[in-house]
Amino acid sequence: MKIAIIGSGGREHAITYSISKSKKIKKIYCIPGNAGTEEIAENINLDINNFENIRDFLIENKIELVVVGPEDPLVNGIVDYLENFNIKVFGPSKKASQLEGSKIFTKNLCKKYKIPTANFGVFTNSQESIDFIKNAKHPIVIKADNLAAGKGVYICEDIQQSFKAVEEIFNGKFGDAKNLLIEEFLRGEEMSYFVISDGSTIKNFGTAQDHKRVNEGDKGKNTGGMGAYYPSRLINSELEKKIIDKIIKPTLKGLSADNIKYKGFLYAGLMIVDNEPYLIEYNVRMGDPECQTILPVLKTDLIEIIEAVINEKLNDFNLQWHDSKSLCVVLCSNGYPDKYEKNVEIQNFNSVVLDEKNFLFHAGTRKKDKRILAIGGRVLNFVSISSSFNDAREKIHKNLEKLNWKAGFYRKDIAYKVINK
Repeated sequence: MKIAIIGSGGREHAITYSISKSKKIKKIYCIPGNAGTEEIAENINLDINNFENIRDFLIENKIELVVVGPEDPLVNGIVDYLENFNIKVFGPSKKASQLEGSKIFTKNLCKKYKIPTANFGVFTNSQESIDFIKNAKHPIVIKADNLAAGKGVYICEDIQQSFKAVEEIFNGKFGDAKNLLIEEFLRGEEMSYFVISDGSTIKNFGTAQDHKRVNEGDKGKNTGGMGAYYPSRLINSELEKKIIDKIIKPTLKGLSADNIKYKGFLYAGLMIVDNEPYLIEYNVRMGDPECQTILPVLKTDLIEIIEAVINEKLNDFNLQWHDSKSLCVVLCSNGYPDKYEKNVEIQNFNSVVLDEKNFLFHAGTRKKDKRILAIGGRVLNFVSISSSFNDAREKIHKNLEKLNWKAGFYRKDIAYKVINK
């Protein structure tokens, strides 16, 4: 089978690596890919939002299956577009992708189907937002309504922070946001919960704990994710039943009532308060870096799972997992999530120890004249699976020390809530 994977991040490298192990695969193309995917696939330098060019390439090269990694093309309707040309695609439709594309769409769905979430208000301009904030009890959460690569969320401790958030959102910091959400602040602990759906059947696809803040101790600015561990320390059978019954099933039922069939990965960002789940937001794809943490512990052939979803036969499937813990640390460019230098060479890759339990997934990298250059804020993902989180983190830190990249930094405390207990 010839397959194309759309995207260029650590998530897409992890997906490419997992798929490459399938006996069904003859050839993998990554559009556009990165320096890591280039080792196991052929990179094709196409714009992921130029659907016509992608379609032409897929048809010309007789691609049998497309896997879409990032949210942008999903929200923009790549699945619908390619399916019109009888190309098999794994991922949710444009309508289903509104779950991530519009926070207001999701909030209204929650309200209609009584899905537990923070109380909220929708505001269409700066002045009405500011008028509300003046009388609001802080802290509050302010969100841009559009896609913001995981960064369009402000937790505001006081009025001045709230005013600044409103100004930045409506001035276009995260693109063309015509609306913003103001939510109550929930005190609890966040958890990432994943399922996979074929439109009627859902299967659990793991839990993880992301670390969004740039500095240790969960301080500083929000990022796309500085690291993660699997499974979440919060998950238990009682909580999982509540998540499925109170959040996932009502969501898919609500979509179905509007003739929207959800097929693909669904990622629920949750706040857990006294073992009760509240939906913070949905993402219509695997998380990044959670994907890099979860896929290495998957036993079942990922391609077989994807085919079962496309053919709506997930009910016949039993997903199998390794009985291991997994941890990911993200190496970032100095300055991230603000300005950082690009095209900085990374050396010493030969010193890094990689095997069946220790992985390196590239994100913001490219290869030029046999050199590997950092071109993004989040650059490399070091992953280790082990019987203990402490052992996994120690192995990752040893590899990071061997790489010794002076132009980058990483959080040394990933999984501190499970390791430092």
